[in-house]
Amino acid sequence: MNDANSQPVLFDTLTADNGSRIGIVTLNAEKTLNALSLEMIDLLAAQLTAWSSDVGIAVVVLQAAGEKAFCAGGDLQNLYQSMLAHHASDEKDDIRANRYAGDFFAREYRLDYLIHTYPKPILCWGHGIVMGGGIGLMAGASHRVVTEKSRLAMPEIGIGLFPDVGGTWFLNRMPGKLGLFLALTGAMINASDAKFTKLADYAIAQADKQTVLDALLRQPWNASQSENNELLGAVLRMTERSLELPSGPLRNHFDVINTLCSKESLAQIVAAITALETDDAWLNKAAASLAAGSPGSVHLAYLLLQRAPHLSLADVLRMEYVAALHCAAHPDFAEGIRALLIDKDQRPHWQPASLGEVRSDWMAEFIVSPWSADAHPLANLGN
Repeated sequence: MNDANSQPVLFDTLTADNGSRIGIVTLNAEKTLNALSLEMIDLLAAQLTAWSSDVGIAVVVLQAAGEKAFCAGGDLQNLYQSMLAHHASDEKDDIRANRYAGDFFAREYRLDYLIHTYPKPILCWGHGIVMGGGIGLMAGASHRVVTEKSRLAMPEIGIGLFPDVGGTWFLNRMPGKLGLFLALTGAMINASDAKFTKLADYAIAQADKQTVLDALLRQPWNASQSENNELLGAVLRMTERSLELPSGPLRNHFDVINTLCSKESLAQIVAAITALETDDAWLNKAAASLAAGSPGSVHLAYLLLQRAPHLSLADVLRMEYVAALHCAAHPDFAEGIRALLIDKDQRPHWQPASLGEVRSDWMAEFIVSPWSADAHPLANLGN
């Protein structure tokens, strides 16, 4: 008999003083830093959908097991195997033929969209590492908490992908050129900068988490989403007062980053960042990550951000879905995973090997959809 606690996602409910219930979701894959597998995505989607129409559920709390990570991204191992099989098949030129990748990205993006549009408050407790697919879960929650140990990043250029899971949408909504800088460098930010870039709403000490949960049980929850949103926000604002954090490196270097990322072309932006002479370790690490990343991914991230400002979240996810499957069909995504997680040699061989070798016509193919609009696997998002 399977132990319920061995499941990769745990679900529970707490009953508040007035009889309303609080849904508790716990990512429970601590050994993999709670990286999202397809099974976890399906479990989350099913339970959140059920709770969305349950009148007894007033609010949902999304958290994770362990102290190291909320969620370090997606489960890349199975994606890697699916890419190898696809690349070796007679259907290697058809992005639809990698059915595992198609299912994974479609169901992950649907889950992210569900969270963005959820009809009840969702409190996401983003303690520890929050990267890639973890930010995809967190970004759409109505109330997003970071702690003194939170570290957030969209480091996809390092594995031959791009900041997906709606990254093209929320990175474009950050102050100034910060979203572009984070997309190109994969730089890691702390709790202060998470609030500054609007990836988080509250910074609360991890030691105060139980205080927050206890306070939620005392609230007069009702059937009004707006009133419940305010009740939850009031609890978090009250608890947040006990944690004071200094401004983070992203905010401290705001003017420098804006200047670097305001050049006329991507080539000029990359040249400016990588040529920056500074004693600041954080900026140097960001520049090094850009220099070491996939040139194709750098171009793709820039292209998608340019196309996205006037698109809805649903349209952005549809665009990202096509781009992600093109990445899965090209060599760099599998090669980036190989170098990082399989052989762990940290020496990916990118194709193209340099930014100057990336042709604009080749890059444009990454947003060409093999589906008509009404046949797209995410066609009904937002409808």
